[in-house]
Amino acid sequence: DDGRLTLGGVPVAELDRAWLHRAVTLIPQEAYVFTGTVRDNLRYLRPGARDADLLASATAVGARALVDRLGGLDAPVGLDGPPLSSGERQLVALARAHVSPASVVLLDEACCHLDPAAEERAERAFAARGTTLVVVAHRISSALRAPRVLVLDGERTAIGTHAQLLDESPLYADLVGHWVAAGTP
Repeated sequence: DDGRLTLGGVPVAELDRAWLHRAVTLIPQEAYVFTGTVRDNLRYLRPGARDADLLASATAVGARALVDRLGGLDAPVGLDGPPLSSGERQLVALARAHVSPASVVLLDEACCHLDPAAEERAERAFAARGTTLVVVAHRISSALRAPRVLVLDGERTAIGTHAQLLDESPLYADLVGHWVAAGTP
């Protein structure tokens, strides 16, 4: 019933706010692309990032083809550039977060406009950074890749591996059953 939120063992309320804003990056479902260049967008959370780092992050999350198609790092985006689909905006936001120095990354439905293979590539790229990755998702595939799964439903919670939750959580087993019946990847 009671809990506390800590980061590195320290209650979040006791952490320096400026440090916390650098340490945690959120990528929401509706990703934002700023007016400017691709470079401006990717450097937003790490202003001193080298072009090689920006391109490496774009490649890691699967956004490199988009960057190239737009015309490279100097290409205009946002109001000055071509219209981007929801999935393309998510790829830009994912690359921006990947290049950031954040030690905690929260993907809140951040890949919902991507196909399952692109979602997997992005999630694996963040997992490979060696930082804490929290994925909020409605696809079973994200849960299957996760070393731990947290299921929340009002007051009920369950945490464990996919296999443990199938055995121990009727709620999770029911959700998986709905995903499988719907053919959701």
